[in-house]
Amino acid sequence: MAETKTQQVAEVVIPTKWDILIGRLTGLSKSFYLALGLFILMAIAGVGAGLHAMYIGYHHAYNVTREVPWGILISTYVFFVVTSTGLCLVSSIGHVFGVKDFMPIAKRSVFLSIVTIVAGFTVIFFEIENPFRMAIYNVISPNLTSNIWWMGTLYGAYLFFMILEFIFLQLDKHKVATYAGFMGVISGIAAHSNLGAVFGMLHGREFWYGPYMPIYFIASAIMSGCATILFFTYLAHRVNSERIDSAVSRALEVTTKVGILAICIIMFFTAWKMITGFVGTEGKTEAFMTLLAGKYALNFWFLEIGMGMIAPLVMYILSKGKNLKMIFAGSALMIFGIFFMRYDLVVVGQIVPVYYELGVNEYETLLSYSPSIHEILVVLGGIGIVGTVFLLGEKIFNAHKVEEHEYETATSALKVLEPIKTETSK
Repeated sequence: MAETKTQQVAEVVIPTKWDILIGRLTGLSKSFYLALGLFILMAIAGVGAGLHAMYIGYHHAYNVTREVPWGILISTYVFFVVTSTGLCLVSSIGHVFGVKDFMPIAKRSVFLSIVTIVAGFTVIFFEIENPFRMAIYNVISPNLTSNIWWMGTLYGAYLFFMILEFIFLQLDKHKVATYAGFMGVISGIAAHSNLGAVFGMLHGREFWYGPYMPIYFIASAIMSGCATILFFTYLAHRVNSERIDSAVSRALEVTTKVGILAICIIMFFTAWKMITGFVGTEGKTEAFMTLLAGKYALNFWFLEIGMGMIAPLVMYILSKGKNLKMIFAGSALMIFGIFFMRYDLVVVGQIVPVYYELGVNEYETLLSYSPSIHEILVVLGGIGIVGTVFLLGEKIFNAHKVEEHEYETATSALKVLEPIKTETSK
């Protein structure tokens, strides 16, 4: 009898972590695999188009010109890194600064912040004609007076700290993760405000020039981050076939309120940007008129203002933070509108020729730009990367669930950062 029990115990197979991982990725719904396959195809098509553009030459594959050197790939890069910074700031409210209501969405926010900035780096990789040379000379020949050098360096540091934070969260080393997250917030804000300075310090482009751009970029990052985490949290629960519990529901409610505040701030910025646009030079006024009543009016009024601000604001307010379907729909509209907000910012800032006001015959009219098929495929590739890694991440990391002891860690997170605050005050 004793031998029989020993044999039964010996026959018990303890599943390995690899077995658990395979189990999470198998036996899922057809719709999951269909969506995953679609996103993988988009990612492959984007990478393929980017590599083909490298092979045949960017001047053959892309529609950017000497006069309009920044196109949809730059605006998409801005879209992704702005979203990443916003997600970092939203996650830091819970995990770094100890606000318990934000804890249920903190892990997913950190994960998505990494995914979106990697997507942004992928897009900019295929926009730069010699990306490897850029990476090498960024290290061996730094230009400390260049905003773009600081942008690349700071975003590299930001990605490093966010990856560290996510790794330590998975290892349940929450105090170390809090320090990494704090450094991620600092480097992310520095990088993102510097990205705003890349535009705001260009004297030759009056549409961008001004000290408000770094502040505008930070505020718009919070708006993007709120919309993105609201969208993906609702979607994640549909993917995992789980009900949204009271803690997650509360997190979505408070995030919606932050999103409402961020939208109002961006609407304030946008209104004053339009007003000040008519007290500048002829070229600056012409650019703003193109937005208000010209070629880009549809983008501005319908996509940027209507879908990106007004509709989400109304839906967030009507939802009272509790109607999750309405919040999801409003967030989807906002993300779509923000994409065109970045596109308008980048492209309209270049359509006025530098010599427009000097009466040069070749530059009497506004310039034009429309993305090529290669550029569109690279953009879709970036979206495909986000979709693919999001779906896989939900299964691999068990829907980014937050355990009870992690809530206790969040409560003491401010104490962890107290020595840093004390040193700063000294």
